[in-house]
Amino acid sequence: MPEWLSLSNSGLDLSLAALVLVALLVPRLGEPIFARIEHLGASFARRQSLVVAVAALAAILLRLSLAPFGPLIPVPHVHDEMSYLLAADTFAHGRLTNPPHPMWLFFDTIHVNQHPTYMSKYPPAQGAFLALGQILGQPWIGVLLSVAAMCAAILWMLQGWLPPRWALLGGILVIACFACGNYWVDSYWGGAVAAIGGALALGALPRIIHHQRPRDAVLLGVGAAILANSRPFEGLFFFLPIGIALVVWLFGRRAPSLRISFRRVIAPLGSVLILTALFIGYYNWRGTGNPFLFPYILNNKTYSTTPNFVWQDLRPSLDYANTQFDDYYNVWMHGIYSQTRFDGLWRGLEHEWQAKVQAFQKYFLLSGFLLAIVFTLPWLVRDRRFRQLFWPFAACFAALTTVVWFEPHYAAPLLAALVAILVQSLRHLRRWKCRGRPIGIGLSRAIVLFVLATLPFRVSASFREMAEDPSIEQMKYRVQFSRQLEAMPGQHLVLVRYSDDHDVGQEWVYNRADIDDAKVIWARVIPGVDSRPLLDYYRGRELWEVNPDSDPPTLQLLSPEAH
Repeated sequence: MPEWLSLSNSGLDLSLAALVLVALLVPRLGEPIFARIEHLGASFARRQSLVVAVAALAAILLRLSLAPFGPLIPVPHVHDEMSYLLAADTFAHGRLTNPPHPMWLFFDTIHVNQHPTYMSKYPPAQGAFLALGQILGQPWIGVLLSVAAMCAAILWMLQGWLPPRWALLGGILVIACFACGNYWVDSYWGGAVAAIGGALALGALPRIIHHQRPRDAVLLGVGAAILANSRPFEGLFFFLPIGIALVVWLFGRRAPSLRISFRRVIAPLGSVLILTALFIGYYNWRGTGNPFLFPYILNNKTYSTTPNFVWQDLRPSLDYANTQFDDYYNVWMHGIYSQTRFDGLWRGLEHEWQAKVQAFQKYFLLSGFLLAIVFTLPWLVRDRRFRQLFWPFAACFAALTTVVWFEPHYAAPLLAALVAILVQSLRHLRRWKCRGRPIGIGLSRAIVLFVLATLPFRVSASFREMAEDPSIEQMKYRVQFSRQLEAMPGQHLVLVRYSDDHDVGQEWVYNRADIDDAKVIWARVIPGVDSRPLLDYYRGRELWEVNPDSDPPTLQLLSPEAH
């Protein structure tokens, strides 16, 4: 994007302050234009099914429209992304997992199980969307579709909680903030899928209470299923308040008879939840040999000695065949964990709370949104609808503060609740009058205008960040080498030789689901371990060596005798 689209956070804050000042002084400024836009929006919002479909399409078109200004297809460069892409390739070939490979030691890599089966350690939902994209031509298509579905699902959720025109506004804000200019759409490691699950669960609740339709109970179950297969820990705590609210209503005075509730709500919801539990058990059994052992847990037990929760203690370090694992699991992960240990459990929890609030605010809450919440907090705390939305949000966020690791997509289940809270705060703000002057109308319009007007700057900053990320720049060479070898005749085996000062965040050894049938295979050179069995196993393939840590990375043809 053009260089002039660079604006610092202080510049954005000054812009917002100027808009707020104008709104306070002249709250009805631009009234004919704004009133006309709002009237058209309110008329369109009443066609609720069409609005949801248009939201999904708008999210896709918005991201595709940015192709001339930045990369369209992101380069996978994070361990998690490569692991999810392995899951996608597995699912796209009609399998839930893959048999272990006899040469697994040379293919062993981060976030991938090698035994008892060869597969990603992560829950399957994100991989399933990527598999859909792979079938359609490129895994990133699955990312784009998941973001479009997220925008549509959140708008549908808002329609269950708010008047149509306010639901439409919330949908527009979601598209502006999450359909472009962030890593949820410009990477492969997710966020949107779990947000879909949270939106479906939260949006189904008021519809069940008001209409008792079986389809809404099914959608509640589908939302829970997506959460369980994308972000199971955070999703559980997000879903619990929703489940409790549903149970309280079922046994309350306003609920229909148990006979009606069972047929319209309990049976449809229960059926989906039972099928979900059976699928999870079957998926675990196929991947780990135990229906109660998740691939993620197995991977942690096999490779990691760093606990997931701040109150747990480190286990003794493990010995690994290659130094990259030692650097990653015994040095880098232990270093991250040590940052959570501050003079005991409560000090650690306090630190984690502060760190996660700051990270959460930076990613999810633009200055305008914060301003809306601050202005309307006295009204929000007395708002029954706000309290119903707040508890799933709060439970999920509280759970996040107890884990060692945090990335914004971990909080994806609560996005729908957050958007609903933000829109509800704008509703309160719009009604605010001071000495008869409708300053709330001006402030609410200023905040929405600020969010929409700063979209180009946020997109520009995101593209610039990707362009300046050294790990992305280095992993571009892996993509380049892979395409180069794919275009050559024959089959190829690439030996990856790392230097002693290799950055463990840049891992090159990842392979397709069916390793032996892949045109290009990436294998690790392990100092002190004879590579001859690997070379004998793949006799007849062209042999290459890549040095990722040279500047720039190099790829050279070898003869089998070279090793």
